[in-house]
Amino acid sequence: MQRWDRIEAFIEVVRLGTFSAAAQHLKVSTSHISRLVSQLENHLGIQLLYRTTRQIRLTDAGALYVEHCQHLFDGLKDAEQAISELQAKPRGLLKLTSATTFGERYIAPLVNDFQCLHPQLEVHMHFTNRPVELIEEGFDIAIRMGVLKDSSLIARRLCQRREYIVGSRAYFRQMPPPHTLAELGQHRCLTGSRPNWLFEVNGQRREVRVEGRWSGNSGPALLDAALKGLGLAQLPDYYVAPYLASGELIAVLDPFQHHDTAVWAVYPRHRHLSPKIRQLVDYLAANIDKQLPKR
Repeated sequence: MQRWDRIEAFIEVVRLGTFSAAAQHLKVSTSHISRLVSQLENHLGIQLLYRTTRQIRLTDAGALYVEHCQHLFDGLKDAEQAISELQAKPRGLLKLTSATTFGERYIAPLVNDFQCLHPQLEVHMHFTNRPVELIEEGFDIAIRMGVLKDSSLIARRLCQRREYIVGSRAYFRQMPPPHTLAELGQHRCLTGSRPNWLFEVNGQRREVRVEGRWSGNSGPALLDAALKGLGLAQLPDYYVAPYLASGELIAVLDPFQHHDTAVWAVYPRHRHLSPKIRQLVDYLAANIDKQLPKR
């Protein structure tokens, strides 16, 4: 503790430029500050400051020492700021974006519950299936699904997400179930917002381009087409789980299912993450599994 006091006194003298200013800032006497700095120099066995009646300046050793010690005090300030933010209540405007169907079904209810707990928070939710530029468009959090692209953003995994290749019983009365990825070329495939389906083969990611006579950018519409026997579809678990359980849809090609298609909360990298972002992401991670259908 004594060494820390000496270092703090030295840092404040350098920062403020005089012993008296450092003493005033630390609420002690000037003589006490002078004594602490002298004790530090004696401990190190080297002079840190040149002292004159008009000014002080760093020796070479003092400049080197203050550079390293400054990191200690910056770390202390960061630690105190982190604890302060941990205790702070989320407030202000929070802007969140998510894919439409998943956001409306599973994210919005949780965000609404979170706002009930923190009524001082103002929330703006934006649901869209287009790629959103988080920083450029001024959003605090984006809910994203699947394999993430490399970026400077922070990503927190919220829950697992599996995609299934499904078809109806009516469809499989017309066509035999595929057992290999190559057999997909013999099937009518219903395509959504992307033309390639994602699989995993021997631990490696594999994309397969599929074709058919139906395409659309709506998950519910794609699900309806599959239920009506128009072809095979690749859809996430939260769409198909009830229909797999009831037998209305049948899953195929499960051995090739890709295992890294989670749901993520993505947010910009900040030195000090605001309470509204940190606490909402924590809340989503703790509660989202309770919202999702089980298979």
